[in-house]
Amino acid sequence: MILLAGIGSETPLAMLDAAMDELGCQRRLFHQRRSADCAMELTIDGDGVGGWLKLGDEKLDLAEITGVYPRLMDDRLLPELKDEPEGSPARRHSRALHDAFYRWMEVTPARVVNRSDPQGSNGAKPFQAQLIAQYGLRVPETLITNDPAEVLAFRRAHGAIIYKSMSGVRSIVKRFGDEDLDRLEAVRWCPVQFQELVPGDDVRVHVVGRDVFATRIVSDVDDYRYARQSGGSASLHATEIDDDLAARCVALTHGLGLELSGIDMRISDDGVATCFEVNPSPSYAYYEAHTGQPIAASLARLLAS
Repeated sequence: MILLAGIGSETPLAMLDAAMDELGCQRRLFHQRRSADCAMELTIDGDGVGGWLKLGDEKLDLAEITGVYPRLMDDRLLPELKDEPEGSPARRHSRALHDAFYRWMEVTPARVVNRSDPQGSNGAKPFQAQLIAQYGLRVPETLITNDPAEVLAFRRAHGAIIYKSMSGVRSIVKRFGDEDLDRLEAVRWCPVQFQELVPGDDVRVHVVGRDVFATRIVSDVDDYRYARQSGGSASLHATEIDDDLAARCVALTHGLGLELSGIDMRISDDGVATCFEVNPSPSYAYYEAHTGQPIAASLARLLAS
C-alpha cells in the first residue's frame, strides 16, 4: 500500500497518482483538507512501529503501508481552519494528527520520499552549500554580511552580484544594481546573503532514486521562476548532463538522506557547473509538463519498489 499525503488536487500529487494508476499500484490519499475526518494512533515498542490511520470511514493498518510520498502544507494554514480560534478543538485535533503523522514518517520502515529530518539542510542555505561542496560540486562565491562596505568590496571583486534568501523561504533572486545603493545601509539591521552572478543557463536536475532528469532553462531574467512577473520569458528543454556530474548529483542526494531532489545549478558555456541549492520537496510537475520527462513515472516506480 502506497500512501500519498497532502492536497489531492496539487499537481505533483495528482501526476503521481495518475502514474501509480498506470502501474496498477494500490494507494490511498491522506487529504489534509479532510483532516477533521481523519485520526491516527501510533505505537512504538519492542515489537516495532504499529498503529492505524483512519481516513474517513477506512482504517489503515500502518504496518501495511510500504511507501509514502508527503507534500504537506502547514496544517495551521489550512482553509478549513481559517476561522478557528487558536486552541479550538478543531485546531488541536489537526495539530495532534499532523504531529503523530510526522513522527510516524521518521520511524516507519516504509520508504518515505522524503522524511522530514533530512530536509532540514534546505532551511539554512549557507550550511547546505558546505554540504554540496563536499560532493565535489562548485558553489558560488558567497558573502553574508551586515556591513555595506563589504558588499561594495564584494561587488568590485566580482563585477555583478545577486542577493537572495538564506532560509528555506522562497525569495526572488535579484541582481544588485546602482538603484540598490541608496538602501544598502539597511543591511546593518540584518545580515544579507550576496553571491557572484554566475554566467550560463540554469539547469534543474531531478534525482529520483538513481534516475536523473535534467532540464535546461533559457531565460532573459535572473530568476526564471518569476519570468512572467518580471516581463521576461523562460523556455524549458530536456537536456543531458555528463555522467560525472549526474553521478555527483545522485551521490549528493543520497548523502543528504534524500531519495528525491531538485538540484538547481548553472552550467557555463565552457561546461563548468555551479550548484546553488538542493530542494528536498521539488515541484517536479512544472518541469515534466514542459519537457515530457517521465519524472512522476520514475517516482511511482521508486515508491512501489
